Amino acid sequence: MTILVTGATGTVGRHVTELLVQRGASVRALTRDPERAREILPQGVQIAKGDLMKPESLREALEGTEAMFLIISSDEPQADLNTDPQAVALAEAAGVKRVVVLVGYEEGPVEAALRASGMRWTLVKPAEFMANALADWRDSIRENGIVREFNGDAPSARVHEGDIAAVAAEALLGDGHHGRSYPLTGPEALTRKEAVAAISAAIGKDIRFVELTEEEARQQWRDQGYDEDGVEFFVQMGMHPPEAGYTVLSTVEEVLGRPPRTFADWAIEHKREFL
Repeated sequence: MTILVTGATGTVGRHVTELLVQRGASVRALTRDPERAREILPQGVQIAKGDLMKPESLREALEGTEAMFLIISSDEPQADLNTDPQAVALAEAAGVKRVVVLVGYEEGPVEAALRASGMRWTLVKPAEFMANALADWRDSIRENGIVREFNGDAPSARVHEGDIAAVAAEALLGDGHHGRSYPLTGPEALTRKEAVAAISAAIGKDIRFVELTEEEARQQWRDQGYDEDGVEFFVQMGMHPPEAGYTVLSTVEEVLGRPPRTFADWAIEHKREFL
């Protein structure tokens, strides 16, 4: 079975690709940048150039595939990714039988198209990625030993990106996952301050937590390239985190038969990146 992995060089897609290869699947990686994909993906992975926002570019990549891991969008500034729902129709027309979708904060037209299709589907809905700590904090920790954040007491049941990928791989290769929606969390809810303390313990270096005021936080997000709607969303999430974001669930263990990895585990795995 050939499986098309979209976002194959991304935070979760790279893990999905590696896990599928380890389990003997034939993997085709969809990417906007084939040269970069060849540098970082395992040998034997087929590389296909395509853009999820331009459905017609997917036809060749979809040819001969039976399953697909599909990403919807990215919350990175300037990432310019918003998957066109026509990708679902093209996948079904190409003969794809099974689709696993990495869902964002809420469902949209792509998920609706998938539910209305004749394909077997699974939705994977993670809480905050543990890997966000790299994007948000790595540079300030490495350069100054400081993390500057808004509302450091806000809790989050962060989930390891490798566990997200493992659930996705199981849904792509295993049975009994059709029509399921899997909300995923880590094994505990940690505040931002507690997460920073875990990184500090992992790297053996003191990290000072600096609490930002709301206006300081707004300006920081503007400086990072987010528009005003994005900034307002982050403020509201920081002040009033949704219960779903910090309620610990057992889904990872139910699907994989093992407990999810802790943030302390993740911090040890990535400690060199903070030093």
